[in-house]
This record gives sequence, C-alpha cells and structure tokens, in this order.
Amino acid sequence: MISLKSTEERDQEISRIVELGNAYIQSGRDTLIVTSRQLITGKTPEESLEINYKVSSALVEIVRRIDSRPRYILAKGGITSSDLATKALEARRAKVMGQALAGVPLWQLGPESRHPGVPYIVFPGNVGDNSALAEVVQNWACPSRSSTKELLLNAEKSGYAVGAFNVYNLEGIEAVIAAAEAEGSPAILQVHPSSLKQGGVPLVACCIAAAERASVPITVHYDHGADKHDLLGALEMGFDSVMVDGSHLTLEKNILYTKNISSLAHAKGMLVEAELGRLSGTEDGLTVEEYEARFTDIAQAEQFIDETGIDALAVCIGNVHGKYPPSGPNLRLDLLKELRALTMKKGVSLVLHGASGLPHELVKECIDLGVRKFNVNTEVRNSYLQSLKKPEKDLVQVMESAKEAMKAVVAEKMRLFGSAGKA
Repeated sequence: MISLKSTEERDQEISRIVELGNAYIQSGRDTLIVTSRQLITGKTPEESLEINYKVSSALVEIVRRIDSRPRYILAKGGITSSDLATKALEARRAKVMGQALAGVPLWQLGPESRHPGVPYIVFPGNVGDNSALAEVVQNWACPSRSSTKELLLNAEKSGYAVGAFNVYNLEGIEAVIAAAEAEGSPAILQVHPSSLKQGGVPLVACCIAAAERASVPITVHYDHGADKHDLLGALEMGFDSVMVDGSHLTLEKNILYTKNISSLAHAKGMLVEAELGRLSGTEDGLTVEEYEARFTDIAQAEQFIDETGIDALAVCIGNVHGKYPPSGPNLRLDLLKELRALTMKKGVSLVLHGASGLPHELVKECIDLGVRKFNVNTEVRNSYLQSLKKPEKDLVQVMESAKEAMKAVVAEKMRLFGSAGKA
C-alpha cells in the first residue's frame, strides 16, 4: 500500500506507474490508474486523514508527471476530479461540452492546462449504478476512426479547411501526426499512386496504424487515381477515401469512369473526390503542360456532380501542381464563388489542389469562399529534401531532422487553414 510505504518506496512506486502510464498512452491503449478498494484507516481520525492525503497526493503526482497527451481523461469522485484538474493538470478554466452520461459532466480543458482541449470527464462518486462507470469508459474506449466525410462536414460547419498532406515514408507519416497532435488539428494522410508504387501495402498499413493510434482525427486518402486497375486495388487496402482522377478524359468518359468507381467506393462507406478541369504543373513525375490545363466549367460541374454522385469536387481555378510561376498565382476567385454556390446546393465539398506556394491572404480568401480541403505536397517534400543536405552523424538523426522539418511546415499549414484547435 503506497500510503504505508517509506518516502523512498513511495517515490519509486510513483515513478514506476508514471513510466508505465506514459508507455501505455503512447501505444494508444486506454490506461487505468486506480487506488485499492480496501479501506485503510488509522488509529485516530488524524491518522486516517493523513492516509487519505498520502493516497490523494500520490494520485495527483502520478497524473502530473505523465506527460503523454491522452485522448481523454476520466476522474472518479468529486474531490479527486477537482484535485486532478487544478493540481495535476493545472487547469484554471474549462468549457462545459455536455454530459458523458446523465449527471456526468463532460469538460474540455482550457488552453492554460497541461493538455489543452483534451476532454475531461468528471464522474461524481454518488452518480450512477454499478455499471455506469464501465458504460462511460466503453463509450470512449477504442473509438472508431473518423471518416474523411466527417472531417469535411465538421470543417464546413465551422468554416475552416482540412489539410491533406502527401506522405512517402514513416518520417512523413509521423511528421503529420505529430503536427496534428501538437496543434489539436484533424488531418488527412494522402498517398499518391507513385508513392504507393514504391511503398506498397506496408506504406498504407503504416498510415492506417498511425491514424488509429492518433489522439486527433486522422484519415487516409488515395490521391489522383487515374488508373482504374490501381483504383480498384486501392479500394481494398483500407483507405477512408479516394480521389477518382479522370481529368485527362473527355467529360463523357470522365463521368462514366468516376460513376463506376464512386458506386464501388460508396458501397464500402468511402468518400469519393473527383476532379473536373485540369491543373497544369508537375507532381510525382506526372507533368501536365500549360496548354493542356483547363478551368472547371460551371455547367459541366453540375452535370458531373449529378451523374457521378461524388462527395467532393477538386476544381481548377488557376491553381497548379508544384511551383507557381515567378509572377505568382492568378486564381479565378469569381469562378470559385460560382462553384461554391453550386456545391453548396448539391451538398458537395470543395477541394483545392496545389496549396503549396499560395500566399496566406489568398488561402484565407479561398476558405471564405468555401474550400474545405487543401492538398499540400511540394512544400512538405522540399522541407524533407532540404533537411537531407544538413550533415548528420547518424541515420536516426537524419530521420529525426527530416521529421522535424516536415512537422514545422505541416503545423504552419494547419494554423493557416484554421484547423488548429478543431480536433
């Protein structure tokens, strides 16, 4: 019993529990820290009070020293909840979000706390029957993955955009997850056919595993599915959403191609994004010349949406893949405004590819005009390549340097897109 141990033994036990708690939380497991159900009393009321204090202070110390960010925190008992919130988590204010169960308040920890934005469930000691606590834990344990559709619908409700970041390896995946957790932001891990060709199923498996263990909503998206055979394979790999890219086809063939894949993807509960118009530029070895590019046509867009049943439309309004010309981007915001009116009427999300290199003011204008998903590749990839030029003594340091470089770019984009703090 920790209350009866010497000071040295008590500190050792606390350190042991903290170490295990951090490890379990980092591995994505629901972690329970509980005191003994055996009531220990002293010979006098004063001794009993001292024992209670030792137990309570030990619990506070354990929670205070666990620095891994949990997905949620549940505290049982009124005094325990208060002490953990104020002393261990250093919360001075919290937002009441509702109830986790009848009579069980659900808070969101304030920005000054050690875990800003984390849900905090205050479970009073005199509420519920013998199964109530287990019911609440079951409701919060092992949540199902968010869907890309949920991410975009939430973005629509609150007027921000979600970043979809192309990843090629473990460092890229970890960089996006680390940035999302640090910023409290949802995010999309995006796999291009060229990176899938190199990384194969293990790359997708890494993305899915990372998304499942993240403490913020993360989904996995297959980007630019221009080949039917590849897309059919992607539908079986566990992606949350796919982009059907028939932009190189005639309108009629694009509709037929997209409609076919869309019906198969929807049967699996996947969001379908498609492109109308065509972006110039280069991405992962695929180049579209300027003369091949074309803006999205409003009348065609309405026909395309109606006949394919897509959920998200990637538009061409002067945006490009890769680098913009020295003169800078020249986006048709008037066209974007018309497309917004159309997609709002149809219940379809607006997507803009080629977000790398867009000035901040232009990005914010696009969000105001309804863009809910931005694709980001070039800037993140360039930060990775630049990090490789720095001399490092060991491969592990190379990996860490690359991860931190990409994380910084991703985090900056999340703040720019307005998704930070929206997880």
